Amino acid sequence: MGQAFNNLSIGQLRVLLTLLEVRNLSHAATRLGTSQSALSRHLAQFREAFGDPLLVRQGRQYILSERGLALVEPIKVVLGQLQDLGTPSQFSPATCERRFALAGSDHVAQYILPQLLRDLAEVAPGVSLDFRPWEANRFDWLANGKVDLATSMIEDTPAEFHGRVIGEDMAVCVMRNSHPLAGESRLSVQQFLAWPHLKISTGGDKDSFVDAWLRKHGQQRDLKLTVPYYSAALEVIRDSDMLLMLPEHIARKWSEQAEVCCKPLAFVEHPFRYWVVWHSRTHASAEQQWFRKFIYEHCRGSQFLSPGS
Repeated sequence: MGQAFNNLSIGQLRVLLTLLEVRNLSHAATRLGTSQSALSRHLAQFREAFGDPLLVRQGRQYILSERGLALVEPIKVVLGQLQDLGTPSQFSPATCERRFALAGSDHVAQYILPQLLRDLAEVAPGVSLDFRPWEANRFDWLANGKVDLATSMIEDTPAEFHGRVIGEDMAVCVMRNSHPLAGESRLSVQQFLAWPHLKISTGGDKDSFVDAWLRKHGQQRDLKLTVPYYSAALEVIRDSDMLLMLPEHIARKWSEQAEVCCKPLAFVEHPFRYWVVWHSRTHASAEQQWFRKFIYEHCRGSQFLSPGS
């Protein structure tokens, strides 16, 4: 063992322990909230660090090498000691005095924060909250401590991050009720490209999938306006011919509030997955564990997602 071993992080040790216990890259990726390809890269690093294959393929399954088997208990002990070192012996939300930073869209803030703050005042009156606009793929904010937790649509996360799925949704195209396309059941690519478009820049990635499809087929849409807020986008959609790609649960919520409607695309479909995401550096913290559970339960229990998501 040399430099590769010395460079292993605590987060990587947690990933290694999961791989050794689960012995299946796909199942381990689900548990860790990351991708199978990311875990394959980590496994290659671990094999180099320990000078051993660790996981050996046997048929369609993996088994542990002797070295891999011998590592399981020592890694558990080391991680347990590290967690004990940095975790208070007792944690109570009622006595916690800490300011947490949560990132999300203004839509999340509108539909989650009011009830969340009321509940927070009851169970953890000493806790304060900074809500910040989330930008797609800004995982460095979680890594450097600018943000403790993010709620967003995420396609994939780096291996050193953890997450829990809040729900799933589909992409739809939003327009005003009196738009010439409002009577269509589904939009063809020709109809989609015949009108100007609006994009919301903050929050998760809502529409790059459609731009990627159009580029593949030698086409592009007329993107007239980019705004950072859902509330501003709604006002523009109500008073213009612009089209906007959104998750269906947000589009349905808008249709209850304003004269707008949504239509699926006939030429491409795209599912969204909503996550709460955090970095490995906060994974073992008792305060952080309570905070992310608190946020997760409020996201699941609110009208943030449509029923059945």
